[in-house]
Amino acid sequence: MIYLSRLVKRTRATVSGGVLSLLAALFLSGCSEPVPALNRISGQTMGSQYHISWYGGEQSPSEVHEVVEDRLNHLLSVFSTYDPQSELSTINRYAADLVDKKIAVSGDLMSVLRDAEHVSRYSIGRLDVTVGPLVNLWGFGPEPHDIVPSKVEVQALLDDIGMTKLSLSPETLEIEMTSPLYIDLSSVAKGWSVDDIGLLLEAMEITNYLVEIGGEVRVRGKKPEADWKIAIERPVMELGQPAQTIIAPGDMAVATSGDYRNYFEKDGQRYSHTIDPLTGYPVKHALTSVTVIMPTCSMADAWATALNVAGPDAGMALAEANDLPVYMIIRDGDGFREETSSAFSRNFSNNQL
Repeated sequence: MIYLSRLVKRTRATVSGGVLSLLAALFLSGCSEPVPALNRISGQTMGSQYHISWYGGEQSPSEVHEVVEDRLNHLLSVFSTYDPQSELSTINRYAADLVDKKIAVSGDLMSVLRDAEHVSRYSIGRLDVTVGPLVNLWGFGPEPHDIVPSKVEVQALLDDIGMTKLSLSPETLEIEMTSPLYIDLSSVAKGWSVDDIGLLLEAMEITNYLVEIGGEVRVRGKKPEADWKIAIERPVMELGQPAQTIIAPGDMAVATSGDYRNYFEKDGQRYSHTIDPLTGYPVKHALTSVTVIMPTCSMADAWATALNVAGPDAGMALAEANDLPVYMIIRDGDGFREETSSAFSRNFSNNQL
């Protein structure tokens, strides 16, 4: 089982009892293949931790670890806004000089941008990877603070952002900006990287695996005698009950977006890190967390962010319109209630444990 905010490891050992059982085990060992060992690696990336578990494959855990680390370091050199030398940081730094010019980008960067553009379009602008300046203004960027900006400051930045100011070539690896944009892919790149590492494992002929980066998860195959299980965390931790629910997603990806961890309070007002790109202000709704299940973690990650921005009512309407499997935890007085989309109820309600 894996929690979307931390990995929980459990091991169980069984001991054969009696001579009859021992003889049976010895007999069966000549007739069946041994159960493959569970392999695990972990590390730091993208301001968070990653955990990978798998069965099978010819490579040792140390060999897989080395390949995964190399790939993650490469992806940081593409997407990171904290690395001033990354591809994305370079574009952001010279944005003023790149307006109305065709900008050649890598295939990795274009792939993430296309996923973001798709979700932005179908979420009616709830996902916007140009919202970074507003995120920074509200103190949730590289230089955190708890200073509430003025309406004038918010509006000035709001006028300069928007996915409509960014166009992606459908045929070439080129983008174009009509105004100097600051692009932040944190709402998509982590999930995209989970998919990328999953494909890397598959290239090494590892087909039964679980990849998690910062709570975003991709699952393929299964354990020798059970499904991979994912636990959706409670917004308020309770002793002995850290999970709100547990699901077995099958060959899918799971991403959760919530506001119950990253926020600040000022003069009795709570300010979420989730900024609505339509208003420029932190969201003020009762949706605590939203979990999306999709074939790719990139799309699940992007949609989770978009629905978290939209809130419980508009978010569920978007989920139904786009046939998304969605599980919501919503504040209700002093407690919480759950809501699920039709696609979740149809495909995953029987997989809850």
